Formats: sequence, structure tokens, C-alpha cells
Amino acid sequence: MTVYGNFPGSRPRRLRTTPTMRRMVAETRLDPANLILPAFVREGITAPVAISAMPGVQQHTLDTLRKAAVDAVSAGVSGIMLFGVPADEKKDARGTSGTDPDGILQVGLRAVREEVGDDLVVMSDLCLDEYTDHGHCGVLTADGRVDNDATLERYAEMAQVQADAGAHVVGPSGMMDGQVGVIRDALDRTGHEDVSILAYTVKYSSAFYGPFREAVGSSLKGDRKTYQQDPANSRESLRELALDLDEGADMVMVKPAGPYLDILAKVADSVDVPVAAYQISGEYAMIEAAAEKGWIDRDAAIMESLTGIRRAGAQMILTYWATEVGERLRRS
Repeated sequence: MTVYGNFPGSRPRRLRTTPTMRRMVAETRLDPANLILPAFVREGITAPVAISAMPGVQQHTLDTLRKAAVDAVSAGVSGIMLFGVPADEKKDARGTSGTDPDGILQVGLRAVREEVGDDLVVMSDLCLDEYTDHGHCGVLTADGRVDNDATLERYAEMAQVQADAGAHVVGPSGMMDGQVGVIRDALDRTGHEDVSILAYTVKYSSAFYGPFREAVGSSLKGDRKTYQQDPANSRESLRELALDLDEGADMVMVKPAGPYLDILAKVADSVDVPVAAYQISGEYAMIEAAAEKGWIDRDAAIMESLTGIRRAGAQMILTYWATEVGERLRRS
């Protein structure tokens, strides 16, 4: 090839020549403070229980949950999102153990706050699905439909008991219309004005939730397509966003993260509140399974997936690798 003059005049590769150069000009930086650890605490166990579909993740006892919280603090992780796994015999149609002050999630919240205080932002999943014998995120009508407004009453009760137990942040994940406003009102009326709401604003009905069902011992039969969003739709995400902000959401979330980076970017470009994304169980399981087969570089794939979520606009990322990645970032 004959080169004329200084062709090519622009050489972007100059800024990729060394690791130090690439680090210096990186547009997106991942920090431990961006990470939130989802964790499961299970009632009635004396040792942690491995989750087969999520290698390395377990259902915690109260003692191992305390340790997981301490480890997250040491890794520089900002938050922990707790999910309760009640005993099967305590599940009922209204999910009453979810609003029992001595229910497993409330006990777990108190344990973590006692252990780490304010060194970790303690978050609670605010939903009924773990506690109902039918596995849906709300109470049902006589013909088996999820009753939106009756469910809101239950969410108001849940918000109060979770705040009483020490949650800094509640995360309503049930996708009921009006849930943020009802929860905000319930918190304010009960003296919990400082408790924040991380709204699950965009939550799609996704095939990637599969391993999570094992993690929480779900009793679900059927699906949640009448209240979670249709993966084919984009514009309704912005409608949900506007409603949640109007109702008082302090932070908003997109879930799942990886398959919906386009939605995450739209949300991040539209708001002036912090934006989170949840790298869910199926996303985790795919990388772990492919790495176990030797098909991909596990550590590189983890970091690339998280960087992509951060690049799309998430300030906070819920990921089961939070502590591991936080430790790695602190060493680098």
C-alpha cells in the first residue's frame, strides 16, 4: 500500500498502546462504591445452603449473613439488598410473614444493622412473592388475578415493618400501579421520612429470573406477565419512570440489566435521580456456567459485563459478584 502524506491523519490506536494509557483515557470507571450485594437469608437453617443454579451464592443463616455484610464493607461495597426466605409452612395467601416484625427478613435487617450500622446502606426487598403460598407479588382476587389496590395496602404495612427493622432503603419490586406513592405516604406517616425508596421502575417479565426462583424458594405457578413489563416494549418504561418520580421515588432501577442496556441508557438520560440496574440471577448463571465449561474467561467476562452496565448509565449495580469485584478493584 502506498501511503500519501501523513495518511491516516487520525490514529485512535495511539490511545490504546499500553495498559496505563488505556486506564488514563478510560471514559467509564467502575468503583466498589457503585456496587450493591443482593443477599438471601433463610429461616430455620443452621448452615448456609448453596443455590445450585448460582454457583458461589447461598441462602444465609443469620450468622453468615452478618459475615457477608462485614465482608462487603471491607470490600468497599456501598449497599446490601436483603431477601427473606421463610419456612414453607409460614407462607399463606396474604404473605403475612412478610409483615410480621419477627419475620425472617425483618430479623435479617436487624442483624445486619446491628453488625455494620451505617457502614453499609441496608436495603430491603419490598414484595410479597417470597411469602405467599401462590408465589405472586400480591394478594389474589377470588378468580386468581393479582388485586393491585389490595396489594398496595399490604405494601404499606411492609414498608413500615421493614423501616422499623432498620432498612435505610426499601425496594418495592412488585410492579403494582401506585406502589411508590402508597409506600412514601406510609413511611412518612409512621415517622420514617428519612427512609429512601429505590423504585423498581423498569422490571421486565424475563426468562433470566429462573435461578432466583430457587434462591427464594418460590412457590410461583404460572407467570407474572400481567404486572411485569413486556420485553417487546420500550416507551412504557418512560411512562413508569414518570409515574414513580411523581410519586416520590428517590432512586430508580432497571431490571434485568444486561438484556436491557438500551432501556437503562434511556432512563439514565431522562432523570436527575440516581439510577440503579440489577444484574440478575440468569445473567450471573450464564457467565458462571460458560466459565465452568472453559468457554470464556470468567474474570474478564464479569468485569466487561459490569463495565457495560455502568457505561449505559447505572450509578449503582446490584450484582452477586459485588464483594468479589469490590475486592478486586481495591487491589488494582
